[in-house]
Amino acid sequence: MPFEKLIEEYREKTAAALGMGGPEKLAKRKAEGHLNARERIDYLIDPDSFIESGRFARSNRPEVKHKTPADGKVAGFGRIDGREVAVVSNDFTVLGASSAVINMKKIKHVKQVAARRGMPLILLGESSGARMPDRMGSAGRAIIAQDPTEYQRLREAPWCSALLGPCYGSSTWYSAMSDFVVMRKGAIMAIASPNVTSIAINKPIEAEDLGGWKLLTGVSGLADMAVDTDQQAIDAIKKFLSYLPGHHMEPPPEYPVPAGSDETCKQIFDILPESRTKVYDVRKIIAAIADRDSSFELKERFGKSIATVLARLDGKSVGFIANNPLFKGGALDADAVQKVISFMVLCDSYNIPLVFLVDVPGFLIGVEGEIRGMPGKVINWMNALTLVTVPKITVIMRKNYGQAFINMAGGKNADEVACWPMADLGFMDPAVSVNVLYGVRQQDDPEKFAKLKAEVERDTSAWGLAELYEAQNVIDPRDTREFLIRTLEVHRMRMKKGVGEHLLRNWPTSY
Repeated sequence: MPFEKLIEEYREKTAAALGMGGPEKLAKRKAEGHLNARERIDYLIDPDSFIESGRFARSNRPEVKHKTPADGKVAGFGRIDGREVAVVSNDFTVLGASSAVINMKKIKHVKQVAARRGMPLILLGESSGARMPDRMGSAGRAIIAQDPTEYQRLREAPWCSALLGPCYGSSTWYSAMSDFVVMRKGAIMAIASPNVTSIAINKPIEAEDLGGWKLLTGVSGLADMAVDTDQQAIDAIKKFLSYLPGHHMEPPPEYPVPAGSDETCKQIFDILPESRTKVYDVRKIIAAIADRDSSFELKERFGKSIATVLARLDGKSVGFIANNPLFKGGALDADAVQKVISFMVLCDSYNIPLVFLVDVPGFLIGVEGEIRGMPGKVINWMNALTLVTVPKITVIMRKNYGQAFINMAGGKNADEVACWPMADLGFMDPAVSVNVLYGVRQQDDPEKFAKLKAEVERDTSAWGLAELYEAQNVIDPRDTREFLIRTLEVHRMRMKKGVGEHLLRNWPTSY
């Protein structure tokens, strides 16, 4: 056969590349219940849609070239539900997927293609950090920082990152830059490994305490959710992307409306307590309003006094920002503020309208908030809100007090404002107002207190706001789904074919 030796060489090199770190390392991963780098890609994308970029790449250092198939990072392009995506999957069986000259060239190429051609970038992370001695000494300085835009995010297309093992170096940096981060419980993300960190701080530290799932999802907020398996992490990425367009210059995809989606909102009074002092879980309100089974919450364990949820209304993507009285009475703390800003950036960057569901007593007052710079964070929120160019619809459900009225898209900060009849627009809780304004406590003079409280409440109703046309409507809570669907139809961005101005596209991914 012509070219037989060349074809045989091709087969050998292909087998070596696909063999990754060798059968022993691959068997160990399988025994641990984890997918390898190529299996993760196979699970992520449509069958037979992967075109690999850099399969035959190897380290440029002669002493390790023989043991670096694909140089530890599998990269290329595939399809998810028929839509093109770019993928980088770190192969920990090859030198711990450490970052080096050749594999960083692969990442750069895939990133650039994704941005230029308009497709989501998916990073399946697991890495030991920078490869030594590649980055040591003066020669190492000539390798790093050669791409001045490596850490620039202009959100031309969505980025998703999965933390699926030890993640240091590039896996950490790209996760911190991503629009969505999911981690498998047991994975770790940090600047450096526990061993290196322990030496640096001169005391032992456990991996979970350094960058485990509880820390990242509940304390730092750098991860959006944690799951139990590789497959669940990849499923979460696919679901997240289903709400987003392939790139920032097109609207999100639309889906059929599930049967029965109009029914649950009619039972909303089964969720909402009649007493204003009783709490409830606002996520159940969102689920009742949205298309059936379409709610996808981000950062559930972080800033829990507010919920940020992607969902669909009439088959179209929307982002819900909703105060949750179940936690801290719905008062907004520093974590909640940071969470809301990042969600507004996400939705505005990818043309997803925002719906604010308001039941807020204000910002959480206290020393801790001041130490964390709450005044600056509150104004960051307002700055971001003024830069949002997708439709903003506000529904004031119950209380809406103080500065939070403005931050929760009150007044002219929304395109439309509607109230439920039980909305309360005071500057603060009426009982507190009487104490602050008049120095009268209920236990000291119940009769006078009741009279003053009635006076304070007199102009704080939904009807007062509607009379001033600061609210465009007062609606029956059971009609909220219908109202939002119709109002969002009115405010669809027809003149730009569903595409916003993306004034937040270069907002920091964390701060």
